[in-house]
Amino acid sequence: MNDVRLPARAGLAPAMLVCAAAPAFFVLETPWLGWVLLAAGIALAALLERGRVRASAPSLTRDLSLIALGMLVVSVIPLAAELDNGAMLRFTLALGGAVVLPYVVSRFVYRDRAISFPWRAGRRWGRLQWGWLVAVLVLGWLILPFYFITSGVYQNWPVIDTPDLIARLFVGVGAVGIWDELFFICTVFALLRRHFPDVLANLLQTIVFVSFLWELGYREWGPLLTIPFALLQGFIFLRTHSLAYVVTVHLLFDAVVFGVLVHAHNPGMLPIFLV
Repeated sequence: MNDVRLPARAGLAPAMLVCAAAPAFFVLETPWLGWVLLAAGIALAALLERGRVRASAPSLTRDLSLIALGMLVVSVIPLAAELDNGAMLRFTLALGGAVVLPYVVSRFVYRDRAISFPWRAGRRWGRLQWGWLVAVLVLGWLILPFYFITSGVYQNWPVIDTPDLIARLFVGVGAVGIWDELFFICTVFALLRRHFPDVLANLLQTIVFVSFLWELGYREWGPLLTIPFALLQGFIFLRTHSLAYVVTVHLLFDAVVFGVLVHAHNPGMLPIFLV
């Protein structure tokens, strides 16, 4: 048995099958199709790797199974934005499980460290990093109100017209934003990078990322925004190796999303937007 990884070209088909399960689950909302795609992708990876990879070497089959596990956990709940206690508990358990379970299986069953959460890269943010944080706020202020209000997608979020609901929305938007980076970047992207060039791994994780955001509420022409955002988050992580930085970028973006949703449901409450 050779200690050789499956070539990226050979492994692309099973990886695409597994990642294609995300639009099946979250865009088409057809669970059985998602299950079939996950099973087919993992089975094909196992067939291609049979007799080729040692247990100690990175295995595409194992890594795709971790991605599949996370997607399966998320897919058990509806992702429509709701703010009642039951919905917030469901989100906490499902999204938390989608991060924790692959990590535990990777570390204690597969005995590797494929998934990690590098909070800081050990170096200070430079002018470029600080400049991008400012740019995120400005671009969000310019683009997001136009997108949410003119497309009507703000109605995919519940009406928020009391202090309690506004506070719940603030917590929910921020928590989901942090989870996005833990799962899509530190789990899905990190696992795919073990087998594919960075650009290809980033494109594959974007399929999963954008599909999740679609069911969450970023519909209509939302992918024109969420696809570049997902790609940029992967690229930024490659450059900074800092979970803290990509989380900060995401939270700034989500702070504008929160403000726009409050503004859209309560015209005049936050008169800081152009739309």
